[in-house]
Amino acid sequence: MGAYVGGLLAHRVPVRLLVLLNPMVPHPGESGGSWWDATGHDDARTAAGLGPFDPVRDFFHDVPVDVTARTLAGEDRAPSARSFAEPWPAPAWPDVPTVVLQGRDDRLFPPSFQRAVTRDRLGLDVQEMPGGHLVALSRPAELADRLLALADGAPAVP
Repeated sequence: MGAYVGGLLAHRVPVRLLVLLNPMVPHPGESGGSWWDATGHDDARTAAGLGPFDPVRDFFHDVPVDVTARTLAGEDRAPSARSFAEPWPAPAWPDVPTVVLQGRDDRLFPPSFQRAVTRDRLGLDVQEMPGGHLVALSRPAELADRLLALADGAPAVP
């Protein structure tokens, strides 16, 4: 849901670069709850040969076992119902450089689906990297390196 927040924040503060990781890219007026049907998410998962969503199988398949155990034993951090109910209030995507990073092994948002949504909604190509949906847990060093490289090449804030 970071794209819902990041897109709003970039309308309010100077941003050199907005990096979205395995994002749900919103349309103006679209709620997080309606995003799934609007993008054809279920059909895309079926086309990718993925069965019904299973959080452990689909989120943690490439996360180290010890990290998975600690994460699953921790506090429930599910998004609030409000996050999925309220429409995205921005009139358009902010006019800031934006990069969409996608884990090429993401089972929640299959890469072909993410490429189509990103092209349709932002007119951008997706940059892929190794990892699944929780790439920050499965490949933190590689993600940090990618983010630093992107930051180094980002334009200065006016």
